Amino acid sequence: MGAERERRQVGKVTIELYQGSITDLDGEVDALVNAANTRLWMGAGVAGAIKRKGGEEIEEEAVRQGPIPLGAVVATGAGKLRCRYVIHAAGMEPGGRASEESVRDSTRNSLRKAEELGLASLALPAIGTGVGGFPLERAAEVQLEEVVRFAGEEPKHLQRVVFALYGAEAYRAFREALERLGS
Repeated sequence: MGAERERRQVGKVTIELYQGSITDLDGEVDALVNAANTRLWMGAGVAGAIKRKGGEEIEEEAVRQGPIPLGAVVATGAGKLRCRYVIHAAGMEPGGRASEESVRDSTRNSLRKAEELGLASLALPAIGTGVGGFPLERAAEVQLEEVVRFAGEEPKHLQRVVFALYGAEAYRAFREALERLGS
């Protein structure tokens, strides 16, 4: 895992697909996006991987800022991670399901927060596709649409968005959606 990479240039933003854990990109990007719940508790999946590698302090700082509305984001320090921030994107309620609207809003607000923080690079997971139960193929379309829309707004700082896709199925779904976007 982790060897394959697909890239597409959209305006000044490079969209990249990476097959592997989002924490593998620590030190390669300025911030990792956590697929969070509205209470900002970090349990399994992406959140669990970030907490295991970065430390409990990430969750403690996030929870102090919560709860947050569905689709909203907050930024925290990165604990023991080498990146600068973790952006927590609330794609679902605790124990709930992700929706197209929550995935779209979480993605859009993560990109805006990265730009607001002056970051050049960001790693995003397939938000809502784990315990949130949102279909991978639709998540790929929605999230890539949001990055393309954001790139069209000519961001001043954010130049690279990497989708960290855990497993061959997720990678394939995003690769196919990226191919459909055209050049």
